[in-house]
Amino acid sequence: MKDRIVKNIFDKAEQNGLLQPGWTVVAASSGNTGAAVAMLAAMRGYKAVITTSPKCSEEKVASIKAYGAELIMSPPGLSEDHPESYMNMAKQLAKENAGWFDVNQYDNLDNPEGHFRTLGPEIWEQTVGRVTHFVAGGSTGGTITGTGKFLKAKNPNIKCVLADPMGSIFHEYFMSQKLTKPKKFLVEGVGKGSIPGCMDFGVVDDVIQVTDEQSFQTCHRLARMEGLMVGGSAGLNTWAAIQIANQLEEPGVIVTVLCDLGVKYLSKVYNDKWLEENNIIHGIK
Repeated sequence: MKDRIVKNIFDKAEQNGLLQPGWTVVAASSGNTGAAVAMLAAMRGYKAVITTSPKCSEEKVASIKAYGAELIMSPPGLSEDHPESYMNMAKQLAKENAGWFDVNQYDNLDNPEGHFRTLGPEIWEQTVGRVTHFVAGGSTGGTITGTGKFLKAKNPNIKCVLADPMGSIFHEYFMSQKLTKPKKFLVEGVGKGSIPGCMDFGVVDDVIQVTDEQSFQTCHRLARMEGLMVGGSAGLNTWAAIQIANQLEEPGVIVTVLCDLGVKYLSKVYNDKWLEENNIIHGIK
């Protein structure tokens, strides 16, 4: 998923002279975009610096480092607007260092364009235009915005539904246009405590809240019953899609994305001790 947006961001930056040979690429990420940046930087000969938060799983940390990137972790417990948050850390590093390019996935509109060019057309073609609902979680907003814009350009009646972890501010903002204070949630890579520039709520038809427990229970069910071992954000997407399916009163084609691998969360989502410590009951034996 994130490889697509990173490729588009790199391509556009290189075309416009914003990213040049020998430069360093810096990216704030909860992990997956960071790994994609590290991978593509290695392929194209750039140095990579990834800033992240302590919430990032140890498997994602290891994968970022495996590509040769430098990883900087912000102190725990910081709000997103704190100067030392991982998001602001990346911006400051790019500002202070010549020859550094900030991927800025949260506000860079080349992010949703990446999905407009790839995921949207794939869904339309693979469903032969029969898709009625698209369901996706959001952090930068790139997936729901870019994919949704493409699909609605093909058929304005397609419903785009944002799956949002309980504790994120997106649901309340969609309902009331009010900014609220985020609360703790455990699912990685989705939800936010601020509104990114890439998130276009004009594309969103509804927002479904999903708890950590519902997300992780769905992950375990997918692994045990379907042979699909996925990450928490994929569990969140699937749970939300099932709720829509259960409410349909006429035939529909609901599309969601299993956007993350479960092997990145063996120390968390698939670790009974971690689940117990966080009072999560997955209910699958």
